[in-house]
Amino acid sequence: MTDARLRGEGISVGYGDGPAVLDQVTVRVRRGSFTAIIGPNACGKSTLLRTLARVMRPASGQVLVDGADVARMRARDLATRLGMLPQSPAVPEGITVLDLVSRGRYPHQSVFSQWTREDERVVAEAMERTGVRELAAREVDTLSGGQRQRVWIAMALAQDTELLLLDEPTTFLDITHQIEVLRLLEELRRSGRTIVAVLHELNLAARFATDVIALREGRVVATGTPEEVVTPGTMRAVYDLDCRVIRDPGTGSPVVLPR
Repeated sequence: MTDARLRGEGISVGYGDGPAVLDQVTVRVRRGSFTAIIGPNACGKSTLLRTLARVMRPASGQVLVDGADVARMRARDLATRLGMLPQSPAVPEGITVLDLVSRGRYPHQSVFSQWTREDERVVAEAMERTGVRELAAREVDTLSGGQRQRVWIAMALAQDTELLLLDEPTTFLDITHQIEVLRLLEELRRSGRTIVAVLHELNLAARFATDVIALREGRVVATGTPEEVVTPGTMRAVYDLDCRVIRDPGTGSPVVLPR
């Protein structure tokens, strides 16, 4: 895939002396795509995302961003190219929305270059795009789950990277807030960013993602568009799920109906 923005080549990852969580996994993330990583619990989804973001180091294989090996990049350089939003990130006590979003600018600052008008502009734009500008003075730990998730995404946007990785960004949110967050990610993709997200809700992944990577027991079972991956055969192979797959009459995206 010549237009791959992010690639994992032959990645194997384990924890301590235990068996490999990922076993010779190779994945490609297309430039300008919204790629959903799906699969059953404990199949290696979050481990794959964390390895792609260099939060974890593979025992073998390599990860490349725009052709550059992330293992050889300085942390600050990587942070200006790739943003990572972990699952359920810890909120510093008493921090306001504005302060948290502003932390996204740290990779762009140095001892000789502190806060600038450009930083202020990027933070304001990130808060505007995520709909949290009116919450600027609120403490983050007083917000609802949906509001809080939008604030974290705003911080990632303030980092001003074209590649954004999110680990289960809709977990613990009700259906309305799940759709709100996914629509925001879809909008960011349309504006030119490349999005990779671990998602559990199959039908929402099929509705919003342009590409899907399906894992089971640390191996890639299928990759492709939602139409190519979300099929009865693949759902059986990945989840042991007997199902029908129909087309959403409004969007044309596949919809999984368990039997």
